[in-house]
Amino acid sequence: MTDARPLHLRWGAIALVVMGGMAGSAARAGLTLAIPTIAEVPIAIALVNIVGAFVLGCLYAALAHRGHDDVSAVNLRLLLGTGFCGGFTTYSALADDTVVLAVHGAVGDAVLYALGTVLVGGLATWAGIVAGTALGGGRERTARAGEAR
Repeated sequence: MTDARPLHLRWGAIALVVMGGMAGSAARAGLTLAIPTIAEVPIAIALVNIVGAFVLGCLYAALAHRGHDDVSAVNLRLLLGTGFCGGFTTYSALADDTVVLAVHGAVGDAVLYALGTVLVGGLATWAGIVAGTALGGGRERTARAGEAR
């Protein structure tokens, strides 16, 4: 029997997002404790957002060739994309850190921090898409080569 409910209303899908989100949030918390600020700039949050952007781009590009009916691809998107990357990345902390820098008189640093993180994050997403396309496309080329035989 197929579950006719939308994906966001299925307990299994919700559980995957929750588990991934808990792991991503814990990883972010661990990194923010382990990576010190440099010249009053909270580098950890910028790094977390940039790495998360790369991972998300890579994941989605690697899975793009799979259909929406591929259960393992859907589960990976939920667990790692929505859950882990959603919990790992944090633009609210980026905004908060930007405001703290500005309030303490480092307005130039605040602008550089915010814009730099967003721009480098965009480049990281692009690099992740390139990497994920190479990973996912390699499987697709192999499958097509096997069909041609």
